[in-house]
Amino acid sequence: MTIIAFVGSVFSPYYAWARQRGRAAPENHCGINVALYGKAGKRWSMTERGKKALHRTPQALVVGPSAVSFDGSGVTIRINEWTVPIPTRLKGVVRIKPAAITPGPYALDEEGRHCWWPIAPAGRATVRLEHPHLAWQGEAYMDCNWGSEPLEDGFVSWDWSRAAHPDGAAVLYDMQRRKGGRRTLSLLFDRQGGARAFAPPPPAPLPTTRIWRIARGTHCETQNAAKVVETLEDTPFYARSLVSTRLAGAEVTAVHESLSLERFRKGWVRMLLPFRMPRAG
Repeated sequence: MTIIAFVGSVFSPYYAWARQRGRAAPENHCGINVALYGKAGKRWSMTERGKKALHRTPQALVVGPSAVSFDGSGVTIRINEWTVPIPTRLKGVVRIKPAAITPGPYALDEEGRHCWWPIAPAGRATVRLEHPHLAWQGEAYMDCNWGSEPLEDGFVSWDWSRAAHPDGAAVLYDMQRRKGGRRTLSLLFDRQGGARAFAPPPPAPLPTTRIWRIARGTHCETQNAAKVVETLEDTPFYARSLVSTRLAGAEVTAVHESLSLERFRKGWVRMLLPFRMPRAG
């Protein structure tokens, strides 16, 4: 399960079109994206809403009928959305208990216009859904990104992955920046919130996605051992996958994403996105 709360949705075609007409308010392009994967199939919701649906306090973010709140010890996410393209209810509560909160953030570009904070690289999630009727507990990860310019203005592409590791969590962040060239962050987080960089293993190319041919890559300490376990999302500009590899002395399975911002910039791609990202109001 993946949940992303957006204020100024970086992948919104409506936000991109608004910026083309002049200065656009990020608060007018908000949403809570939920992706649920399992044996019964995939459910996806990403309804964009305007600024009247947004309410923020230091402890809470509310977007329409869904909300994210922090009580000092953990995060509660209340989901009340409709899926696309087939409308079904997606409703329930997710509770995330971080093992620890890490210091941050990390600047991803030379000018500091794009920042990333891996708030809780390791933690525990408790999921209770009413629609569909499901419940489970498992590993959790929580981070945050923000920036002062469109994502596609700062980057050409990236590969990112997070894996549960015996020491806590391992994160790889490979970026092709428009200024400053390539950069790789390879970080190992312990369960007390400490972070240390480790030398990234050799690059390990992965097969492109089957439908949209998005390039994917990771790193692996064992030659030819990295492989795609499952492709969860295969879109015109983005792929989400499960990848097995070896990092920092351990065999791990990572949630992996590949993002092509060259593809996202293309007009024909943005014309396709409203089918996955409807706008309410």
